[in-house]
Amino acid sequence: MGEARAGVGTLIAGLDPGLGGALALLDAATGEVIDIFDLPVHQLTRGGKTKREIDAHQLAAALGGDRIGHCFIERVGAMPGQGVSSSFVFGKCFGVTLGVLAALGVPMTLVSPVRWKKALGVPAAKDGARARASQLMPAAAHHWPLVKHDGRAEQR
Repeated sequence: MGEARAGVGTLIAGLDPGLGGALALLDAATGEVIDIFDLPVHQLTRGGKTKREIDAHQLAAALGGDRIGHCFIERVGAMPGQGVSSSFVFGKCFGVTLGVLAALGVPMTLVSPVRWKKALGVPAAKDGARARASQLMPAAAHHWPLVKHDGRAEQR
């Protein structure tokens, strides 16, 4: 698990698959943060409303080029109280991320939020991920300066 493919880059990716999610790239050998960025999305207008949708092509470009040796993805599911439309959009985003990774041949591991948060000692508070990420990787804290960047912090 986490072993790079032969002839392929040695970056490890961490991916939060929601529309507000993020992608983190780490050097597998050193643990150095290479980059952290929000997942690429399009702003589309449908029926007079602006909707966001994951940009599969930009995600593929970010993950492609044989740079990724392994990707760890948060295992997500429908949330209590979430509407049917929101659940569909969330599931579509998750499916697109899995499909892009599979098409690129990137090995992947799904990890439940409870499991990785417990293993890293992340507090339950919503801002706990940003606080803990800053403790674990202070040199990368500039990647999650705002509360809305919690998805970035969760990918450390």
